Amino acid sequence: MSDAPLLAQLANERQHVLRTVRGLAEDDMHRAFVPSGWTITRLLNHLAYDDEMFWISAILGGDAEAIEAVHDGWSSDPMAGAEAINVYERQIARSDEVLRRIDLDAPPLWVPPASVYDGPPMRNGRAVIFRVLAETSVHAGHLDIVRELIDGHQNLVVG
Repeated sequence: MSDAPLLAQLANERQHVLRTVRGLAEDDMHRAFVPSGWTITRLLNHLAYDDEMFWISAILGGDAEAIEAVHDGWSSDPMAGAEAINVYERQIARSDEVLRRIDLDAPPLWVPPASVYDGPPMRNGRAVIFRVLAETSVHAGHLDIVRELIDGHQNLVVG
C-alpha cells in the first residue's frame, strides 16, 4: 500500500491552514474569537511545535534538537503573525525532511517519557502521521470558523 495519498492529504491540510491565515491583519492574528481564548498565532505555534516538531521531528525522526526543544506550543512566546506563519512553514519543511528519510512501517525513533506524553506509544510512523493529519484537519476547521467571523471568507469544499 502506498503512503502517497496519506502524505498528500497531510500536505493539503497544511496548505489549508496557511491559505486561511495568510493576508489577515496583525490585530486579527492576536485576537481571541472564542471563550477559551486561543489566538491564531497561538494555534499556529501549537501546530508547529506540538504537531510538526513533536510528533514528526522528535518522535518519528528522533531529532535531538527537536527533542530538546519540546514545549507546549500553546504557551510559546507571543510573536507577530508573519513570524508565526514562518515558524509553522519551517517546521513543515523539517517534517518533510524527516518523512523523506523514514520508513512509515518502522516504529518511532523516540518514545517520550510519560512526563511529556502519557498516552500509549505509537506503533509505527503511519499511526503518527494519522495523528498529525487529524490534528491539522481539526484546527484547519477551527481556523475556517474564525476566518468567517473576521471577514466572511468561507473555505468551501466541493465534492
